[in-house]
Amino acid sequence: MIIRLATINDSKALLKIYSQYIDTSITFECVLPTEEDFKGRIAAIIKDYPYLVCEENGEILGYAYAHRQMERESYQWNAELSIYLDRSFTSKGIGKKLYYILIDILKLQGIKTVYGGVTVPNKRSEGLHLGLGFTSLGIYHNTGYKNNKWHDVEWFEKQIMPYNIEPEPFLSVSKINQEKIQEIINKY
Repeated sequence: MIIRLATINDSKALLKIYSQYIDTSITFECVLPTEEDFKGRIAAIIKDYPYLVCEENGEILGYAYAHRQMERESYQWNAELSIYLDRSFTSKGIGKKLYYILIDILKLQGIKTVYGGVTVPNKRSEGLHLGLGFTSLGIYHNTGYKNNKWHDVEWFEKQIMPYNIEPEPFLSVSKINQEKIQEIINKY
């Protein structure tokens, strides 16, 4: 199994995995994006945040990425995490491994707190977050309507770095030494 940084050339394989969730409440997106749109999303994220893929024998099994949690400047030390695994490869430890790597890279970027939103119930995703030391912030009730039903979303948070006075500004992943990123990936 190989974990590496995603590129826009992975868009077709990642979209194929994402398509497995489009008819579920796991994503609140209702129409599958085009490959071109998905490629644009990947390009926008990888400019500043880590975006990982897990592959085996050249086949991508899943992916996870971080992105800005909220837009205002004072939120720059937070990141929201997202993960999608091919349904054939859930509950095999891949998600945990991807999250560990994301979090370690985000620490290098100066991120202090990570967040995850989970449409509930989703025992696997809830368990992933709680098992990694996230705490529940609470539930947004009836916050999304999909598949003829209102859905709740539970939000989880985890402090990953100390909250020091006068923190260094957020550092784009593109400015992190690639050897350090590879060391983190190799650690897991």
